[in-house]
Amino acid sequence: MSSTLTERPAPAPTARPDAPSRRRTRVFALPEARWAATATALFLLALPLQLTGAPAGMWGSLYGLAYAAGGWEPALAGLQALREKTLDVDLLMIVAALGAAAVGQVMDGALLIVIFATSGALEALATARTADSVRGLLDLAPATATRLHGNGTEETVPTADIAVGDTVLVRPGERIGADGRVLDGASEVDQATITGEPLPVAKEPGDEVFAGTLNGTGALRIKVERDASDSVIARIVQMVEEASETKAPTQLFIEKVEQRYSIGMVAATLAVFAVPLAFGAALTGSLLRAMTFMIVASPCAVVLATMPPLLSAIANSGRHGVLVKSAVVMERLGQVDAVALDKTGTLTEGTPRVTVLRPLPDSGLTEGQLLRLAAAAEHPSEHPLARAVVAAARARGLALPDAEDFTSTPGVGVTATVDGRKIAVGSPARLLSGSEGAHGSEGAHTAVAAELEDGGHTAVLVVADGTPAGVMGIADRLRPDATATVASLTALTGTAPTLVTGDNPRAAARLAAEAGITDVRAGLLPQDKVAAVRELEQAGRKVLVVGDGVNDAPALAAAHTGIAMGRAGSDLALETADAVIVRDELAPVPAVVALSRRARRLVVQNLVIAAVFISGLVVWDLTATLPLPLGVLGHEGSTVIVGLNGLRLLREVAWTRALTEARA
Repeated sequence: MSSTLTERPAPAPTARPDAPSRRRTRVFALPEARWAATATALFLLALPLQLTGAPAGMWGSLYGLAYAAGGWEPALAGLQALREKTLDVDLLMIVAALGAAAVGQVMDGALLIVIFATSGALEALATARTADSVRGLLDLAPATATRLHGNGTEETVPTADIAVGDTVLVRPGERIGADGRVLDGASEVDQATITGEPLPVAKEPGDEVFAGTLNGTGALRIKVERDASDSVIARIVQMVEEASETKAPTQLFIEKVEQRYSIGMVAATLAVFAVPLAFGAALTGSLLRAMTFMIVASPCAVVLATMPPLLSAIANSGRHGVLVKSAVVMERLGQVDAVALDKTGTLTEGTPRVTVLRPLPDSGLTEGQLLRLAAAAEHPSEHPLARAVVAAARARGLALPDAEDFTSTPGVGVTATVDGRKIAVGSPARLLSGSEGAHGSEGAHTAVAAELEDGGHTAVLVVADGTPAGVMGIADRLRPDATATVASLTALTGTAPTLVTGDNPRAAARLAAEAGITDVRAGLLPQDKVAAVRELEQAGRKVLVVGDGVNDAPALAAAHTGIAMGRAGSDLALETADAVIVRDELAPVPAVVALSRRARRLVVQNLVIAAVFISGLVVWDLTATLPLPLGVLGHEGSTVIVGLNGLRLLREVAWTRALTEARA
C-alpha cells in the first residue's frame, strides 16, 4: 500500500501526473496575431494625432496602413468565398469600413478593421493552443521502455517499437509504456489520467494496465496487448481531435443570417444607385444616396448589438473566476439544458481524507489512539492513503511517535514498530492473509470493512501485534458547494445533472447520493464518457460537461460546451474546454450559465433597437432625402445605444443577479 523514501525517486516539484509537457504556440508566431497587433498599433498611433488636430496626411496615412494590415486577410478570405458564390460578413465588414472611409468616417472604419483582426487572431491562437495540448498528451507515455527477451536479457527500446506480445519491465516510479496485462509482480498504479480515480489501484498478475500511467513501488512484468497507435492514450488524442473537428460549427446569432443580410444589402445598395440613374437622375446625387444607404444599412449596429453584451459577460465572469474563451462560448452557455459532471476533482475535492474511524471492541483503543498508531506507522510513506492518515492525525493535534523497522509491501500495506508494538496498516483482504492473528476478530473487522466499502469508502485495516485493532474509512470528499451547485443546475436546466466517472460504482453512488444526483454512470473510460454525452445529445439535449482530467478531455471536446476546473485541471482539459473555472469552487458554473442567458436576452433587445434605427433611416433615405451627416449621426447613435445597453453586464450587480437566478 505504501512506499519507503528509498524505493522510489521523488518526482520533480512541479510535475503533475496528468500534465503533458507544454509545447505552447507563441502568440506572435501566428501571422494573424502579428497583423492584428500591427493594425492595433497603427490605430493607436493615428487616433491621438487626429484628436489633437495634427495634419490629416499624418493620421490619415496611419489609418490607411491600419486598414491594410488588419483588412487584407479577411478581404482575401471574403473574395475567395465570393468566388465560390458565398458572401460572408468579413467581406461585408471590409466594404462597410471602406464605405465609412469614403464618406469621411475614417476612424470608425479603422476601428471596425481592428476589432475584426483581433477577433481572428484570438480564434487562431485558441485553435493553435488546443492543437499543442493534444500533441503534448502523447508525452504522457514514456519515450522508451525496457523489453525483456526469452533468455532474461533486457533491452531499452523506443516505445513505438514495442509490438503486441512483447514483455516489458516497469520499475518502481516509472511510467508504463504500453497497454497490456500484468504477468508478474505487484504494485499500485496511479491511473488518474485514464480513469480519474483519486487513489492508486493495486495491480497483480492478470490485471490490465494502461500506457502513460504511473507505477508505484513494485516492479511489474507486463505483456503488451495493444499497439502504441491503439493505446488508450492514443485514442484519447484521436477522440479529442475528431470531436473538435466534427463539433457543429459555432456561430453568433447574427452570423446565422449574414448571408441573406449581406446579399440583400449589396443588392439594395446597387438598386438604390442604379434605379434613379435609369430614370435620369444625376450621377452625383444617386451615388450620394446609395452611399448614404450603405452607411445606414450597414450591420455595424447589429454587430455591436451582439458583441458588447457577450464581451461584458465574459469580462464580468473573468472577474469572478470564470474564463470564457470567446463570445461564441458565452452565447452557447445559455443554451445548455443538460449537465454532465465528472466526480474526482470536479464534484469532489480530489484529495482522499479519513472519514470514518472504527476501533474494534476487543482492541481497547479509542478513535484517537487508533489514528495515532496508524499515522505513526504510515508517516514514512509517500502513498496518498498514508498522507491522508497522517493529515487526519495532525488535524486532531495528535503527537506522532517515531516509527522503527518500517517496511512496505506493494499492494498490501506497511508495517512498523510504534511504542514497542508491531503495527500493520493496509488492505483488509491481504494484510492478514496467512497470518495467525487473523482468527478471533476476523468476523468483526471483515464486517466493518465490508460495510465501509459498500458505502463507497476505501477500507484500511489497522493491526496491532497481529490482532485486528480497527478499520479506517478513507474517501474523497464533496466540495462544500457541490450540493448547492447541483440544485442550481437542476433548476436552470430542468433536469438533474448526470455523474460520469471512471471511479468504482460504490464510491460514485455514495457521492452522487450526497450531492442529489440520481443518474450515475461509473467505471467509464474516456470513450465511454464521450458515448454518454452523445447519448444525451441524440435525445436533443445541449450538454454542458464539467471536468478536470485528461480522461475528461474527449467529453469536453464532444459536448455542446465544456468547462474545466482550473486549479487541478490537466493542461489538455484546460485547453480543450470552452471555459475554465480558475478558483477551486463549483458555484460559478450555474452563475455563468445564468449570466449567459441574461446576455442572450440583451442581444435580442439590442437587435430590436438596431433594427428599428436601421429600418427608420433606410425608409427615410428611400422615401425622402436623408442628409448624409444625419444618416451617419443616426447610424452612429444606434451603435452607441446598443453598445451602452450591452455594457450593463459589466456591473457587479449583473453577477449578483446571475447568482440569485441560479439559486432560485
